Amino acid sequence: MADSSSTTAGKLGNNNVSEGTVRKAVNALLKWKKLQWKSPTTPRQSAEGDEEDNDDLIYLVLTLKKIPPKDLSPVSNPIKIPLPHPLQSFSDICLIVGDKPTQVLCNPIKTTLASEAVQKKIKSLGIPITRVLKLSKLKSDFKSFEAKRKLNESHDLFLADKRVVHLLPGVLGKQFYKNKKRVPVPVELKGNGNWKEEMNAAAACKSTLLCFGSGTCTAVKVGNGNGVMDSQEIMENVVAAIDAIASLVPKKWAGIRALHLKLLDSVALPIYDSNEGNA
Repeated sequence: MADSSSTTAGKLGNNNVSEGTVRKAVNALLKWKKLQWKSPTTPRQSAEGDEEDNDDLIYLVLTLKKIPPKDLSPVSNPIKIPLPHPLQSFSDICLIVGDKPTQVLCNPIKTTLASEAVQKKIKSLGIPITRVLKLSKLKSDFKSFEAKRKLNESHDLFLADKRVVHLLPGVLGKQFYKNKKRVPVPVELKGNGNWKEEMNAAAACKSTLLCFGSGTCTAVKVGNGNGVMDSQEIMENVVAAIDAIASLVPKKWAGIRALHLKLLDSVALPIYDSNEGNA
């Protein structure tokens, strides 16, 4: 469990949201979660309005003042944000890699590893990857909508070599990107990098993905209301996500209209409004 002394009172990190505001919102959501009546026949919607499978995740909803530029498109540039506490852990993980060694521009002698070398290294390090899927096989064996749907449902989590992430939307299709629970998480697979730490962190969900959309509103996962995380851990994740997001959006804090916290099927609780400061 998190030590409550690790954060100070008042403003947290470098952002404009106070500890008290975040704590009240988190505690209210956790209390509501315990009291809610779950109906299996009632469709549930994500923080962005898409119907999803039931989950207990807590979302930070970001509302921008203006639509983000096209180069921040979610399908071509999902941004990984590190979190201090894991959201959940996955056991069935698929890693998507490229097929051929590619020359590193800054050093023409060094090359990236081919997929066979990737699989060998993963096995030797004991990294908990269920399946390594080559990009070429992904293109050839999963062309139909039905094949992509089955792939989408066959693993709990998808990771992808950061160098091929930008190619995946055209290969995987909208199915993976409509439901953001399946968006492949980028991982650094440098030849001399710490692969085990990188992928274990991703498998433990010690990160979240920021996907800017075609509108002003987007959501990122910051906590879990299923009892695995306490309120302090969730609060610290919220703060870490806010700090990162504020550094990434156009015009920083001046570009943020509002921030809310919500569960999948709860109301959105305001924690920041640019017109009022802390909500």
